[in-house]
Amino acid sequence: MTKEQEYARLLIQVGLNVQKGQNVVIHAPVDTAPFARLCMEEAYAVGARDVTVVYSDDAVTRAHFLNAEDDVFDETPAWRCHLMNDYAREGAACLFIAASDPMNLAGVEPIRILRNAKAKGRDLAEFYRLETTNFFPWCIASVPTEAWAKKVFPDSTPQEAMRLLGDAIYQTVRISGKGDSVALWREHLSMLTARTEKLNAYRFVSLHYKNSLGTDLTVRLPEGHLWQSGEDVTPKGQRFVANMPTEEIFTAPLKNGVDGIVYGAMPLVNSGNIIEDFYFVIKEGRIVEVHAKKGEEILKNAISVDEGASYLGEVALIPYNSPISNQGILYYETLFDENASCHLAFGEAYPCLEGGADMSEEELKERGLNSSSQHVDFMVGTADLSIVGITHEGEEVVVFKDGDFAI
Repeated sequence: MTKEQEYARLLIQVGLNVQKGQNVVIHAPVDTAPFARLCMEEAYAVGARDVTVVYSDDAVTRAHFLNAEDDVFDETPAWRCHLMNDYAREGAACLFIAASDPMNLAGVEPIRILRNAKAKGRDLAEFYRLETTNFFPWCIASVPTEAWAKKVFPDSTPQEAMRLLGDAIYQTVRISGKGDSVALWREHLSMLTARTEKLNAYRFVSLHYKNSLGTDLTVRLPEGHLWQSGEDVTPKGQRFVANMPTEEIFTAPLKNGVDGIVYGAMPLVNSGNIIEDFYFVIKEGRIVEVHAKKGEEILKNAISVDEGASYLGEVALIPYNSPISNQGILYYETLFDENASCHLAFGEAYPCLEGGADMSEEELKERGLNSSSQHVDFMVGTADLSIVGITHEGEEVVVFKDGDFAI
């Protein structure tokens, strides 16, 4: 078995945990077609009812944003609404292969990107709601493409860059060629679960972040919040791993309970653009100031897609001394970069509450969780990051010291 075959099997059997008779949808860049076919074959091998592969193309996407008629960006095509919403409603397993050129939409008018995002948020609202509540199994993973690899390894030839990025990705998902990746993932998920249980035992009221970049942020947590990690589970009991790789333990902040300033520790790729050297000022949960040396307008637009996009929706803890961070690679792909660093997200909150999976959107809002069509992770972890948790009894607990877990 090749590493590619083992990877495809890992995504189908552990990432999605495809069940016999279940429909599968694979979203993939056309440059990754050979790998998408391997995933399709693995899905059929475990008994998938049907597998639909939906291809995208960076060149087509860029031409669309540069040349399409202006009114196109205020609506989502009906066929895409049906594809996304209908499959989500039936509980189909969805694999997303993330492998686009990080700079694909550089130079596109930011207002077009914003209007397109607003239209998708409105027209695909059912899909996003079912995704964030884990109604269907979904998994995001990556394989190299030439444009992406050259961005990550600019001093290498295209062939060498592809090899280097491929080897790095295999390392992050615990594929060594020995065929033991499924067992290694079970072990890794168990470790994350144990640490998650330890965090939940504290039942923190708030977390205080500080580092030398200038971050000084207090994040209050909702009453009855739950830390989660690794595996998720659908209402029907189907376990899946939404991100491969994953190193994070996460929960939801109290929507109106975040105050201070927070600096991005790594560049952020958003809407085909790279945002660098940025920070947010947050008051009573709302992002009131956005500053960036590069990509500031893109970032300002991202937090204005809807009302909830200007509030935080996720708090995630990842040790600075972690496998992906220790690679020393800037991937320019959030799937990897977010797992190399503690991160926050603006936009939609996952229902990380006791009984949250059974709550309606209104009930989650009443409990203090944010709602948005957006969910954008940005990295805040550094080698000197400290995080202090405050318990209900007023005890201060050092959660992170010098970038790593202290509990």
